[in-house]
Amino acid sequence: MSPPTRAPDRERAFRSLYTAVYPDALRFAQRRILREHAEDVVAEAFLVVWRRFDDVPRADDDARAWVFGIVRNVLLNDRRGERRREALGIRLADSATLVVDAHDDAVVSAVDLAAAWRRLPAAHQEVLALAAFEGLTAPQAGVVLGISPVAVRLRLTRARRALRAHLDHLPQRAATPALAGRTTR
Repeated sequence: MSPPTRAPDRERAFRSLYTAVYPDALRFAQRRILREHAEDVVAEAFLVVWRRFDDVPRADDDARAWVFGIVRNVLLNDRRGERRREALGIRLADSATLVVDAHDDAVVSAVDLAAAWRRLPAAHQEVLALAAFEGLTAPQAGVVLGISPVAVRLRLTRARRALRAHLDHLPQRAATPALAGRTTR
């Protein structure tokens, strides 16, 4: 289970560590988050382990504890990201209600946008926010998300399509009573 010094043995040593520690790491994560998310967290943790494989302690118990520390850090990063996404959604909803007081249509559109935004999955919100609010290009957003620029463009296309679909499926607002009785001359 100890990390080797030779490159050809690296894959074999990683597999050995993975086989030995994965079940415990998964249980470690499952005790802290929903079961359906635990596998993703542990998979992400083992990506970090692979990248930092030269830092794995030589003793088996130390290596196991080191992997648990990485799983914990991934969990903490995930929680921080979730809080940021929630805060962004709240800021968007707040700013949407404060956009325009003078024009009813603009206010209705802003409220509709905020409602549609809340219905988007977090991944769609994230890529739209990077492009629209942060003004990042696809290569820049790719660095933030850890994916290729092509994958960013694909996600952005899907996110825009989903946002449009949510906007199209919002219930149509009835005319306000004050305007409903007016006739045009």
